[in-house]
Amino acid sequence: MGSREHAGRKAFNTTLAGTLVAGEAAGQQLDVLIAGDDAGAKRTIAELVEAGGMRPVDVGPLRRACQLEQLGFLHISVQAQLGAGFGSAIKLHW
Repeated sequence: MGSREHAGRKAFNTTLAGTLVAGEAAGQQLDVLIAGDDAGAKRTIAELVEAGGMRPVDVGPLRRACQLEQLGFLHISVQAQLGAGFGSAIKLHW
């Protein structure tokens, strides 16, 4: 198998299922954070994200996957406190 078959990548885990189905949160385009070591695999995922009307954000190498897991867990953990009903999203502005 080539490197693409073995390429590790992480995406979508900071995007909640309900917002992913809706394609937006509070009228805002969803950001999908992508980490990986294979540039070609990340491009493929970014194209999939864009085809779904979302914005891909390359956050760097696969070693960032642990940080994405932590961000996803934090996002899930605050839903009740925010009263968001799992309808919120992580959004990056620049």
